[in-house]
Amino acid sequence: MKIGVLAGARREGFSLDETLQQIAEAESDGLDSYWLPHISSGGFDALTALSLGGRETSRIELGTAVVPTFPRHPLALAQQALTAQVATAGRLTLGIGLSHRPSIEDSMGLSYDRPARHMREYLSVLRPLLDQGSVEFSGRVYKVNAALNVPGASPVPVIIAALAPRMLALAGEVADGTVTWMAGLKAIDTHVTPKIRAAAEAAGRPPPRVCVALPVAVTDDVSAARERAARAFERYGQLTNYRRILDVEGAEGPSEVAVVGDEASVERQLRAFADAGATDFIGSIMPVGDDTGRSAERTRSLLRQLVGKV
Repeated sequence: MKIGVLAGARREGFSLDETLQQIAEAESDGLDSYWLPHISSGGFDALTALSLGGRETSRIELGTAVVPTFPRHPLALAQQALTAQVATAGRLTLGIGLSHRPSIEDSMGLSYDRPARHMREYLSVLRPLLDQGSVEFSGRVYKVNAALNVPGASPVPVIIAALAPRMLALAGEVADGTVTWMAGLKAIDTHVTPKIRAAAEAAGRPPPRVCVALPVAVTDDVSAARERAARAFERYGQLTNYRRILDVEGAEGPSEVAVVGDEASVERQLRAFADAGATDFIGSIMPVGDDTGRSAERTRSLLRQLVGKV
């Protein structure tokens, strides 16, 4: 299982230089990947920031987790992603997702109608553009006949944020895998992995990536860590898509799926995710306690140690 990090919950407060420094530090730490959310309400454009980060690094995989699809035409996103792929020397993984009805309808004034159909058609346009540089597609949502020529670009892997059965099937059939958030061990083992693998196998596609993103903290004060997670990630327990996966887990809220404990405990939890089918663990490092710097460094140190060993 590969080990990476996800930009933290305070990303909106980081300067661009601090974000680029985080990317460079993740590579220096020997981590496999660095992932940046695209949060429409704040923070930087994820693909732009990763493109800049790619110019200052040479090895680490750089991924978006995730870029919302409804506000972006797939042709526009394909061109931006291919440009980022050039900037990162072929190290980009494009994670995309539907976002949530309140963000799309209430904030942006767009329709969130039939999200699974939207994503299937979106991928039907996006994948050919990224893989072959051209597309001819006529559906109910998109009708696109176009070509792209981005000098020096190589195909871009695409993973989608998938938690519900239809989305997991789509991730296995058409995409290269999924990136999850708020999916605990039981949900990965009994729900996510079997469904996405079955869909990929039925479609004759390679085994899909299952990238598990969760808050993580190495600490001796587990109660404090879970209390912090409950406060920091409370809203995710109220959004329909995450509420459903928490229900699959049997968890009351996000604090119960956070990966917390001392070094030995966190290592056991990560190994359990690998056994459950996770191909990647992407930790959102969550400082805990009065000495938050010490907690964060313990977490980073453990993640460094586990690269290539889980």
